[in-house]
Amino acid sequence: MYATRDEHTAVDVVQDAMLKLTERYSDKPAAELPLLFQRILQNTIHDHFRRQKVRSTWTTLLSALGRGDEPDEDFDPLEAIAARSDSHEAADPAGRAEQAETIATIEAAIAKLPARQREAFLLRYWEELDVAETAAAMGCSEGSVKTHSSRAVHALSTALAAKGLKP
Repeated sequence: MYATRDEHTAVDVVQDAMLKLTERYSDKPAAELPLLFQRILQNTIHDHFRRQKVRSTWTTLLSALGRGDEPDEDFDPLEAIAARSDSHEAADPAGRAEQAETIATIEAAIAKLPARQREAFLLRYWEELDVAETAAAMGCSEGSVKTHSSRAVHALSTALAAKGLKP
């Protein structure tokens, strides 16, 4: 169904699906496990690619704010911009003002989200928790996490597009 060249990610997705199967369905008859596993694996793959797509969108948007040439996977664009703003280097004042305004716009859009949507968005896409981990942290069902996350992404996309910020 999906072609991937990242073997580590593929193994992680399969391992997550296996853990979900054993945690939730260990009491089921062995004959039912293959079909359950297939469905769990499909859902885990869909979750992975959905999360990757949204994360990629936000990373692209935030990268446009001024990421340098750092190849670091743990790069946080908001922290990098703040650090650059605090540095003593001579910087273009107009560029710094634009970056500060963009950061403020993003933070304001996130702050305007309803509390549960904001929480789901930040846990899923900023902290990179999966649906089950987010549900546990929020004390709600996985379906609620998916609903809150989807609504948050839609609301943020709409709000930021209205302000002229597009990925």
